[in-house]
Amino acid sequence: MHPIEQLRYVARASGADANLLVQEAASALSVFGNDPPGMVTACRRLLTRQPAVGPLWWMSARMVTAADVRLEARRIIAELADDQTSRQLAHALPDDSRVLISGWPDLTVSALPRRGDVSVLVLDIEGQGHSVVRRLERADVVVEDVDPAHVAGAVEESSLVVVEAAAMGPAAALVDVGSVPAAAVARAVGVPVWLVAGVGRHLPEPYWQAVAERTTDPDVPAFLAPNEVLSLGLVDRVVTKDGVRLPTELAAPDCPFAQELLRELR
Repeated sequence: MHPIEQLRYVARASGADANLLVQEAASALSVFGNDPPGMVTACRRLLTRQPAVGPLWWMSARMVTAADVRLEARRIIAELADDQTSRQLAHALPDDSRVLISGWPDLTVSALPRRGDVSVLVLDIEGQGHSVVRRLERADVVVEDVDPAHVAGAVEESSLVVVEAAAMGPAAALVDVGSVPAAAVARAVGVPVWLVAGVGRHLPEPYWQAVAERTTDPDVPAFLAPNEVLSLGLVDRVVTKDGVRLPTELAAPDCPFAQELLRELR
């Protein structure tokens, strides 16, 4: 596929695996190695169309500040391909636990089949639950989908609630619909909440603010929004490529800051 067509695909993609999507974008953007203004424009176009994809901000910031764009693209692709977050989650899950998830969290769903002793409850958000159940069943995971109306009972029957960040800032994360009610109920009944934050999802405050603003439409009621914002105050542990940490123990984002990315295209 021609690089420009790759970028158009990334800009239009919906529901695709974030790591694969950003690898496609990094590969395509490398053609702008000798055209810094073109690179900035292309990144801004992607971020305007896909503001909820945290790793896209991380990748764009690295690409527009890189001395060698092609080398940086290769590094980004390698880091995403080698994301150890799923392995860290699989390793850290308590033995014989029952895990509650919401929607289709890519990294979490990849981690669960690595553990033969873990069962799963899936909140069926917007019809995704059945597909997640089928995928996990094919991997011999004991799994059941749950109507979101029964979120309280599902949490009480779980050992752990696991939610996944599409993007994360210093105090909150953008998560799938259904994650905030599950986390709030979990806090009320004493069930731990783990937040999964893969490579490129922990962003500097200005980028996080842009994510929060661009994914909130004042003309759309909150109950129709495609994502939710979860306070880290409801999170007991954060799972990253480096292991499981308290929210207060997280390292600073490994993402440079480029002010020019914050200007939206008109």
